[in-house]
Order: sequence, then C-alpha cells, then structure tokens
Amino acid sequence: WDRDPYSAEIEDGILYGRGTSDMKGGVASSVYAGALLKKRGIPDDVTFYATGTVQEEDCDGLCWQYIINEDGIRPDLVVITEPTSLRIYRGHRGRMEMEVHTSGVSCHGSAPERGDNAVYKMAGIIADIEKLNERLEPRDPLGKGTVTISEIRSTSPSLCAVADGCTIHLDRRLTIDETEETSVAEILALPSVRAADATVTVLDYAVPSYTGLTYPTRKYYPTWETAEGDVPVQAAVAAYKEAFDKEPEVGHWTFSTNGVATAGMHGIPTIGFGPGHERFAHAPNEQTEVEHLVSCVAFYSALVDQFAEG
Repeated sequence: WDRDPYSAEIEDGILYGRGTSDMKGGVASSVYAGALLKKRGIPDDVTFYATGTVQEEDCDGLCWQYIINEDGIRPDLVVITEPTSLRIYRGHRGRMEMEVHTSGVSCHGSAPERGDNAVYKMAGIIADIEKLNERLEPRDPLGKGTVTISEIRSTSPSLCAVADGCTIHLDRRLTIDETEETSVAEILALPSVRAADATVTVLDYAVPSYTGLTYPTRKYYPTWETAEGDVPVQAAVAAYKEAFDKEPEVGHWTFSTNGVATAGMHGIPTIGFGPGHERFAHAPNEQTEVEHLVSCVAFYSALVDQFAEG
C-alpha cells in the first residue's frame, strides 16, 4: 500500500482504503439512496431494503440464503452493489469446490515397492485436470469455465513412509450450462481418476459467523444471468438514461457475488450496479471515485421509479 489502508483518505476525487471498491462503497451508496428515497417519497406499495451482509467472501450468497429462507424476505428485484465501474451487470459465472482423494498403502520409505503410493496415483489425475481445463469451451455470454488445483496434501505415518492418502482441492468456475452434476461427472470420467479408483466430493461450508451462528450449505454457487430483454435490465437501462442522460454499458462480472443465491438458487431477478472497479478488489491501493458513490445514489433512486412503473 502507498498509504494507510484504513485512512479513508481522499485525494484528487479518489477515496482510498480497504473495502472502498469491495464493497463498502456500494453499501454507503445504497444507504444514502434509501435516505434520498425516504426524503422525496416513494409509492406506498414499494419497499426498499439496503442490506449489508456478512461472509460473502467465504461463502457467496450464504446470508441471502438466510434472508430468503429464514427471514422470509423475497424481493421483486435485487441490485448487487459490487463494483461495476458504473456499468449495468447482468450475471457472472458460478463456482464450486471439490476434493479428489486417492488411497494407497503405506510402508517404510526404504522399501517403497512394498506399498502403494497415493501421491503417485494423484500425479496422473493432476495432469488430466490441467488438460481438462484447456479443453473447456467458452460459452456466450459468460465465456469459459475453468478448473484449477488450489491445494494438495498427503498423509503418511511419517516423512520416512510411503503416502497412504492424497487429496487435491479443485476450484471450478462454471459458465453457461455447467452445473454441479456435469462438473462432478467430468472429473469422474477422467481415465486417471477411474484407474486410481479416486473419490470426488463436493465440499460443504459450515463456518460460524461473528455471531456464532452456523448456517451450513454446499460449496456450489450456480451460474446466473438475467436476459438483456428482461424487465430488470430494461428498467436499469431506463434509470441510467434518466440519471445520466446517456446510454449505459451492459456486461458481466469476472468474479462471483451474492447473485449466486438470489438469481442462481432462488430465481429472483437480479442485476448489478456499483461504484468502483472490479480490478481493485482484494488489491493494494484499493480505491473508488467519490463521483461514483454519488452517481450510484442517483441511479438507485431512479431505478426504484423505473422498476415500479414496469
């Protein structure tokens, strides 16, 4: 960092600090939009919620699962305020986390031929997964799904023994028409996985929040996309024109958001519009333009009107 990441320093119209793009900026703009709407008034049949939810970094959409399933709140439209560079975003790839495990037989390291090394079994699987990633085809409009190995670990009685177990962790990014079932099936179909009699497991998330509450879920976060011709996107386009008197850019995120729950799991119409830039998320010198924060307040306010009319 070139400055204190917790200073919220403003220089030349740029606000610097941890979370300014991802995503305290979006929270601030939505709260101020609520204040503006309350001041100027909204139709009696319209309710505006500004939500700040936890654990999204660990488990995308977990809190929205709770809001929908436990609190019983199911909005007619969700606006994700993650950074979009003031573009209207209408979806992104999904993701899931899997483990592949091979089993072997341990023995003394001085005579490895007496055992069955689980790491050697995994070697072929690693090579096949790298090739699988290269074979995955791009699909419009979200592009290519990916698979990568993010961790490898093994077990043995000691460092002087043959490994009797080996596990790899897979980060699978999912594009259009790729699901939990298809992704597990393609790993199970790899020749090396079959030859090693390896197991493939989709992981679960069960980490307590800061309150101590644990709300378990599978680490499967579905792909979602709102069609460009659907009412939410058209209302967003109209709101943008009303607020800024020009045509908007419409696109998709590269990273994942809570939309995996609202749109991907529950089918709630969802779009994205937020201050700041995706490239600054989780990066040193995170920043957002003050002008973006103000512009988002104007957009959110206009969107309420346009969506209510639609």
